[in-house]
Amino acid sequence: MATLRELKGRIGSVASSEKITGAMKMISSAKMHKAEGALRRLQPYRKGIEGIIGNLLGTDAEFTSPLVEARPVERMAVVVFGSDDGLCGAYNVNICKRLEEHLRGLREQDGVQGEIVLIPVGTKIAKQAQKLPKKMEKVTVELPSEGVNSKSEGQDVIDFNNYLRDGFLSGRFDRVDMLYMNFQTMSRQRPAAMQFLPVLQSSFTGIKASNRPYIFEPDALTIFNTVLPMYMLSVMQDVFVENRASEQAARVMAMQSANDNAKKLLEQLRLEYNKLRQQSITTELLDIVGGQARD
Repeated sequence: MATLRELKGRIGSVASSEKITGAMKMISSAKMHKAEGALRRLQPYRKGIEGIIGNLLGTDAEFTSPLVEARPVERMAVVVFGSDDGLCGAYNVNICKRLEEHLRGLREQDGVQGEIVLIPVGTKIAKQAQKLPKKMEKVTVELPSEGVNSKSEGQDVIDFNNYLRDGFLSGRFDRVDMLYMNFQTMSRQRPAAMQFLPVLQSSFTGIKASNRPYIFEPDALTIFNTVLPMYMLSVMQDVFVENRASEQAARVMAMQSANDNAKKLLEQLRLEYNKLRQQSITTELLDIVGGQARD
């Protein structure tokens, strides 16, 4: 049985843990709301780009671009987004499970038999991805360039987008998929997979053209080929921000769970401490009474 001193030390340790997890929850919550704000600020830009594409597709012109041309897949890239930091529960584990399902689907359903290059964005998910080549044939891991991680913003995101686009246009990759955590609410995030390159025509199916007449200058095809890379960049920016918001949301939930467990443990330790203390007091009183009776 633990002594009063040992229980007191454990109570102090658990109380400190409760304060730490509470503080970490507040910090992660603030970061999540910041990412949510960034996501909302991106929406007008993306909707504006989609509106232009919708107006272009509403014309009778035919559109072609190297970015939409499909070809036999001999070598493809799968970009998987995770986290660089821990303490976010099963966040990276869930993404890795979805990645394995996606890779099996590529082999069995899509008929991709060539080499699949995994490009993990995030230190933690990179460790998980390193194990997959041992489980699956023709799967390799290629780390992104220095500076690209789950927290990347601005020019790093642009450079990473250009790297994937140039890899597709040069024939290094015949297809590029992205797998990330789709942010819905603080308590709800779902792994999502999408084909990034070649850009699918179905990506623009739901975009409605404006009823107003437009005169395109210089011409609709030139504008389409100019706007399409901008659309791809907006998708890439969305994915980075959604993944960042999802990571912080998962960390908030993990810290909340840890904080609740610490509170329960603290209550149990305090109850045990009080019982032991009361028992010690009772024993001392009995010794005193017993001593007086003998006198």
